[in-house]
Amino acid sequence: MSLTTSLVDLPGRGVTRVWEHPGPPDAPTLMLIHGVTLTAALNWSGVLDALGEQFRVITMDLRGHGDGFSPGGQFRLEDCADDLAMLAHLRGVDHLIAVGYSMGGLIAQLMYRRHRDLVTGLALCCTARNFRGTPLERIAALMLPAFTATIRWNPMYHAVGAELLGSSLIGDAPDSRTREWARAQMRRTSLATALAAIQAVSDFTSHDWAADIDVPTAVLVSSRDRVVHPRRQRKLADAIPDAAVFEFDGDHGAFLNDPKTLNRVLLAACDWVIAQSPMAPAASSELLSSELLSSAQPAARAVAT
Repeated sequence: MSLTTSLVDLPGRGVTRVWEHPGPPDAPTLMLIHGVTLTAALNWSGVLDALGEQFRVITMDLRGHGDGFSPGGQFRLEDCADDLAMLAHLRGVDHLIAVGYSMGGLIAQLMYRRHRDLVTGLALCCTARNFRGTPLERIAALMLPAFTATIRWNPMYHAVGAELLGSSLIGDAPDSRTREWARAQMRRTSLATALAAIQAVSDFTSHDWAADIDVPTAVLVSSRDRVVHPRRQRKLADAIPDAAVFEFDGDHGAFLNDPKTLNRVLLAACDWVIAQSPMAPAASSELLSSELLSSAQPAARAVAT
């Protein structure tokens, strides 16, 4: 079987688009969580088939994004985490690795905190514990609520899509056709939802509890990231006991402009997480090679100390 997509009703919440790859029999499950202004297809289409050769893979459009249902009066990252847990339940998944990209990395951390029996590992990509560090970010966080309300209540902005913000997050697409497809995907999320999601990201912090994360965790650090500084990504890894760092030469839009590199590193990171988990079968992928392990183990030892 290969990759499929369908509209799925999450009872009491709404209908959203879900992408699934069954993977090999009894394969561990990855729940992929996309970033702000993106869709599941935009964030993950470059890696879904390759991941599906080794894992069962599930991803969906988050509330307010793409084909996702309305976020209601407020966009909350906690609600997104609960949506994903409900989807896992509907699909009969008892244990999974939460794989989050950027905003999705914050939601993955919340999935661990709110659904501890479900999440047996984490792979956190291009993300951090919080986005409150610089004076500019603190000013933006204070201004966002009023700006978001203005956008929401002004009819002239209702047809404006999130590509106005998202284009600055994804960097340079490899060609004009890919760039236009990405912009079309982002237009399916309203500007109001995108701003509300960014406000939720600004309000998030795991600073006080990241050290309590006790499942195998891989942190994928994009070394040329201009959206989430690599220093912040490494601080996230420093905060999580025994986390392994998988650093790669890429920017925040690696999922679009260099999916082959992201795929290689993500496979290695998920293999590492599986190999550390007592509840999952030992990893057997050829990608879990001595070369890839040598890049992760020194970082893991540095984090542990």
